[in-house]
Amino acid sequence: MSTSNIRVTELKPLSSPRSFIDSLPITPEIAKTVTETRTAIENIEKGTDSRLVMLVGPCSIHDEKAGFEYAKRLAVLAEEVKDTILVVMRVYFEKPRTTVGWKGLINDPNLDGTFDMQTGLERARAFLIDVLNLGLPAGTEFLDPFTPQYLADLISWGAIGARTTESQTHRQMASGLSMPIGYKNGTGGSLQIAVDAMMAARSPHAFLGIDLDGRASVVNTAGNKAQHLILRGGASGPNYDEEHVILASNLLKEAGLRPNVVIDCSHANSNKDHNRQPIVFRDTIRQRTDGNSGVIGLMLESHLNEGNQSLGDDPSDLKYGVSITDACINWETTEELLREAHATLS
Repeated sequence: MSTSNIRVTELKPLSSPRSFIDSLPITPEIAKTVTETRTAIENIEKGTDSRLVMLVGPCSIHDEKAGFEYAKRLAVLAEEVKDTILVVMRVYFEKPRTTVGWKGLINDPNLDGTFDMQTGLERARAFLIDVLNLGLPAGTEFLDPFTPQYLADLISWGAIGARTTESQTHRQMASGLSMPIGYKNGTGGSLQIAVDAMMAARSPHAFLGIDLDGRASVVNTAGNKAQHLILRGGASGPNYDEEHVILASNLLKEAGLRPNVVIDCSHANSNKDHNRQPIVFRDTIRQRTDGNSGVIGLMLESHLNEGNQSLGDDPSDLKYGVSITDACINWETTEELLREAHATLS
């Protein structure tokens, strides 16, 4: 009589992280972009680089062709505003769901419920290389604790999301990640959850994971002190205003942390209305120009075309350049906001 795996329908072997890295290797040029951007973000956190970091891009990548067209436009704009703004493209492949739904390109790359994760990881890594070959750094949210071994060498900035910031597994994972990490406040709006996560991730940890050859391993970490709090609003409403920013800064100071916050212009801060993202963006720029140097960055959910669409039974019916997860502002609005911020910050 079996007592294990009684609800598991199949176990599929997955190629090792090393095999992915060997088949889609990081180049010296890409490594330079990744390393320099990580250092620049850490300097922004320390206050030795006066620029704002802006995490800009689609809510999720579901169509690499549209995503790469977006990346090419963003790379040009990033170069234009680089004196005042460090642009990092949002390249999100994993989507945490409140209940169920499409979980991202890695989980279901064919958008049809076949869950070909081997192909998903290959396509995700290939897309990151394409973006980085433009000289454009990439940021992502880490959800599955195995994913970093496959992709993290290509990532300049990482996030722990609102649904996972209270998770011990994700706090431990963050303690070993090689890039600066933003921690979102909880879905209910709690800032303390994120501050606790930052304190935990600063410390060394030992936990179970895999090595580059895919072997089960004990992972020992040194702790990650390159970190900041992301305000994304919560069940009680937005938290991007000056009062909430001061509250967040004070909480961070009381915990002995740098009072650094990044404002997420989407999610509860825009009441899930993409048309309100510019309101949040402009208010955050005002706070920064009014002298709050603790506001170190912004996050925009942006795509070629505005809004979002549902993933139906036939992926070929999807509109080009429109998000299938959260609604996004369009490219024209994105361009306007970044140029406006650049002029103001100059």
